[in-house]
Amino acid sequence: MNGISGSRGRGAGAPEADVLVVGYGPVGQVLSILLAQYGWRVVVVERYPEPYSLPRAVAFDAEAARTLDAVGVAGRIGDITEPSQDYVVSDAAGRQLMRIGLGGSDGTGRPDSTSVYQPGLEAALAARGGELPTLRVHRGLRAVELTGSDSVAELVAEEEHGRERRTFTASWVVGCDGAGSFVRRSLGVGWADSGFALDWLACDVVPDRPEDFPPSNLQIADPARPRVAVSCGPGRRRWEFMRMPGEDRAEFGTEENAWRLLSMFSARPDNVTLTRHATYTFRARNAEHWRRGRVLLAGDAAHQMPPFAGQGMCSGFRDAANLAWKLDLVLGGRAGEALLDSYEQERRAHVQHAIDLSVRLGRLICVTDPAAAADRDRAMTARPSGPARPSGPARPPGPARPSGPLGEHLAEGFLADGGPPAGELAGRMRLTGPDGPGPADSVLGPGFVLLCRENVADALSPTARETLRLVSGRMVTVLPADAETDTAPGPDTVLDTDGRCLAWLDSIPAGAVLVRPDRYVFGAARDADGLTALFTDVRRRLRPATGRPDAAAESA
Repeated sequence: MNGISGSRGRGAGAPEADVLVVGYGPVGQVLSILLAQYGWRVVVVERYPEPYSLPRAVAFDAEAARTLDAVGVAGRIGDITEPSQDYVVSDAAGRQLMRIGLGGSDGTGRPDSTSVYQPGLEAALAARGGELPTLRVHRGLRAVELTGSDSVAELVAEEEHGRERRTFTASWVVGCDGAGSFVRRSLGVGWADSGFALDWLACDVVPDRPEDFPPSNLQIADPARPRVAVSCGPGRRRWEFMRMPGEDRAEFGTEENAWRLLSMFSARPDNVTLTRHATYTFRARNAEHWRRGRVLLAGDAAHQMPPFAGQGMCSGFRDAANLAWKLDLVLGGRAGEALLDSYEQERRAHVQHAIDLSVRLGRLICVTDPAAAADRDRAMTARPSGPARPSGPARPPGPARPSGPLGEHLAEGFLADGGPPAGELAGRMRLTGPDGPGPADSVLGPGFVLLCRENVADALSPTARETLRLVSGRMVTVLPADAETDTAPGPDTVLDTDGRCLAWLDSIPAGAVLVRPDRYVFGAARDADGLTALFTDVRRRLRPATGRPDAAAESA
């Protein structure tokens, strides 16, 4: 195995786990749950005996909300979340330089952005993981050695102070172990660095009277002290402060200095409780490789970015959603191992957009030269309609051309040829199924879904149906909400509740769209010939390890 010391000679015996996940922060939790929901044996090794307590993520976007729904926790976190406010950048005097609307909905009832108390989110994910019989979590074990062969990977972990060692074997290992990832270092994988490195002090507080500190999403581009004020869930606030040139890092991170800086927002020991404070170096880096042999990277182990776009944890959730279904197909013998190469191919380029956006916002906010800041302020306030949104195109009206929060689609990977809609994020629509109306994801359920018009459903050939079975997918016919039919919504028929689904098909134009389990579009087809070509492309890209897709489909 490239980048890892040689096999320890366990032979060809069956590994004890299908997937070994190193690290049980939010990304490791989501990935583990997704895999266990498929029924695979998942073993987690986490170095900390208790959940990590220092301040980190404070928000997630609508795409991440879909992933949390997929792992069964969306309905459990209402008391630790609240809709985020619009993203505002102001100058030192409080004049608005830029506003990005985040206070709306994605069209299905989910907020565009949600503020969250991360420890509560991790607790909800841990509770969900505890309900899954094939998921085992080992806390308080530090990974110290990673080895492998062509068929199995082996991890040695030890308790604190090396009192006891344990060895774990798995078909695949995924490093979700953070910015200082042991797994990444074991692979010998370096960073592609974007050249952004600044220290910030993050302070989490609980106000005595939350109404005295209303929720906000404010970036203050003050050259004397760039700072940030955000909500991190109901009744909780975070203020962050940049370390200025010449300030001692150790003194900057003290509790005494935290209180001094918090006074800039009128926060004092007599009106707020400081729950956590920590100094972070914000970096912008993308791992040079995300896979070596039977080992893959996800989350902060694979990429790091400044928090200014709120995309760190969201990007990790995208990693997990992308990787889980591919591991499922490979483990089940329904796809060749080469499918996993598309994970890096898709995610590494996509996350670079998030990194670049975060750096652009950071460089806008973190200007410390007063003259340069004044030039920036004049340029931004001189725009007749305000500064342009830096994250790409604004949300298009209606359902046409759905896109993720970054305004970017997947450019290449496990996608049909021809460009969009292949690679776009499907969604922002409501459908009615046998249990009533709801967001499309909830109504359609997990797995591949072929959404098709009524007149196209019968055009699917036996070979295409076989391929759909191979990937554990299903065909769902979409009817107009006011359709006059004796067929009630059922497992294979839904109503287009808000009209967006059929309008989306019109805009492509297409008779059918194949949506992947991570809710990105594989491709679209207009007619029977197009469907045949679409599923021929699916089979070609899967390249099942058995070489016999029909046999794999029968066993799926």
